[in-house]
Amino acid sequence: MSEYPRIRARGSSREIGRHYGEQAKDRVRRSIDAYRQVFSDLAGLAWPQVTEDAKRFVRAIENFNGRYIEEMRGIADGAQVSFEDILAINVRTEVMFSARARLARESNRPLGECSSLTALPSASDGHTLLGQNWDWLLHTFDTVVVLEVEQETGPNFVTVVEAGLLAKTGMNSSGLGVATNALVTDDDRGAAGVPYHVLLRAFQDCENLSDALAVLQSATRASSANYLLAHSDGVVVDVEAAPGDFGQLFLTFPSGQVMAHTNHFTSPRFTGRDVSIWAMPDSPIRLDRLQRAVEAPGFEPSIEAFRLLLSDHANYPSGVCCHPDARMASYDQGATVASVLMDLDARKLWLADGPPCTTPYRELDYAELLGKPSPIARSETIV
Repeated sequence: MSEYPRIRARGSSREIGRHYGEQAKDRVRRSIDAYRQVFSDLAGLAWPQVTEDAKRFVRAIENFNGRYIEEMRGIADGAQVSFEDILAINVRTEVMFSARARLARESNRPLGECSSLTALPSASDGHTLLGQNWDWLLHTFDTVVVLEVEQETGPNFVTVVEAGLLAKTGMNSSGLGVATNALVTDDDRGAAGVPYHVLLRAFQDCENLSDALAVLQSATRASSANYLLAHSDGVVVDVEAAPGDFGQLFLTFPSGQVMAHTNHFTSPRFTGRDVSIWAMPDSPIRLDRLQRAVEAPGFEPSIEAFRLLLSDHANYPSGVCCHPDARMASYDQGATVASVLMDLDARKLWLADGPPCTTPYRELDYAELLGKPSPIARSETIV
């Protein structure tokens, strides 16, 4: 399996998008072509319907932060595709997961997603560790890129993402790291609001965890998701978010040294109807496997320990390390397309460009890119 390409972008929002689109042109176009087919297969929607429907989200994104619209326009310019195509793939969650909630009720079609975990510095040699397996549709093997961004304003960041989308899993120069899991509720109906992938991009502009929580609270969110947020100063929080405003955020702080999450709501405060387990019935099994492993006597969190956890095949093929299920239609099949591990203190990222059971992790050192000083860095005189 070939390595996912590294894309370096810099400058203003429009310039960042253009650099990204130019360097990832072929993969951006593959993303668009793939989702054109996916939307047809999964939601019964023709591409002109999808691009027209995607326009409903423009105002919400502009009101949230117009820079992200500029980045999307830059990607479109660089890849020589339409802005509407780029907008559509950036709101694919809002279209697909509302369809998934409907299809789950109708047919209980299982579809895999992600497993994430983090370790506090007190348990891992003083460093905050964060990582996840990203499980998604098979076409993604041909579209993932490692996007490395030098911003004029705000932190520099790196994110492992589908080409043409703004952000996914990653970390920034202020020490903030993000892992994420899809969730689905009965309220995921594709209502206009700030889309999932725009929120993931906004996290990369945050200096600390309270900034990240403010991102989730500051506007109406269009879809459900889980965000495992960690910072190099040792602060960690998991946020289960349903569509809506700040009243639909459910926070959990670590009760032990390691925290894990998969694709269903676990907060007792959530009182909505969780469709996640119906749509992704492997989720509780994966979570149980991770929790039992990290709670076992003698377990010591480390990058190597996390690598082993993320290679677990129990409940094959829908394990923590996910493989295609031959019983499913080809367009429904998923796999672990990338496994990402981050040391937020060392500014290092380890990436398996495919299932971690067979794909060696490569170490990417971002000490230089993520060495940009934070404007709120703690003074040496503060203890």
